[in-house]
Amino acid sequence: MFLNPSLTAALDRIAERAADVRRAYTPGAIPRYDDVATPAAASDFTLDPLAVAAPDGAYFITMGEANRRTYTRDGAFALHDGRLVDANGAPVLGERAGSSEPVELQVDPVDAALGRTAKPAIESDGTFVYQRSAVDPRSGSRTAQRIVAGRLLLARFPAGTRLETSDGARCKPPKGVAPQIGFAGDAFGPIQPMRRERSRIDIDQSLIRLKEAYLAFDALQAAESAKGRLGKTAMDLLK
Repeated sequence: MFLNPSLTAALDRIAERAADVRRAYTPGAIPRYDDVATPAAASDFTLDPLAVAAPDGAYFITMGEANRRTYTRDGAFALHDGRLVDANGAPVLGERAGSSEPVELQVDPVDAALGRTAKPAIESDGTFVYQRSAVDPRSGSRTAQRIVAGRLLLARFPAGTRLETSDGARCKPPKGVAPQIGFAGDAFGPIQPMRRERSRIDIDQSLIRLKEAYLAFDALQAAESAKGRLGKTAMDLLK
């Protein structure tokens, strides 16, 4: 039995509304539908020095599959094998000394191999830093040097741009739409260190819209059943 296009579209809406409900607790998630979006993003304090919240309207840039850039508002970053990565393990892009294009941010490979990357952190202007620890061979005293590994890049899209997302966190722009790239504190507002943005999805509104989607499907299904019964009755009368 095949569903008609109206019922298929109603089922698709249910799936999309259900996805918004699931994403309501995903940090930095954006909704599929604007009618369940919160008016402004809120963030929570965290003791993680690599967790940051992006300025309003801005996105962090990561490297997705097939070396394609993706954009996210979830700044829950971590240091894995010397590379700065997002919550999904994707490399975070920024600028390093001598780079003319966005590159993957990472600590010095030698420092990473020797375990000399203490206290990694991200500052309000997006600077990614860590402390290089060393022992003076003559005195035996331990010293720490502040090392700048790079600076986070931010992206912002033209007003009204609807980003496409499969999981609510990683986004990509429509074809032909290019973002404005810059740094926190320059063309963009400051990054908030030691903060993690909440989802931009209103859980109460998303549950209401999901219920409405189910009711709309039930109504369509009832109408189709009634239509089928009416058609059968008409055929019976013609026999």
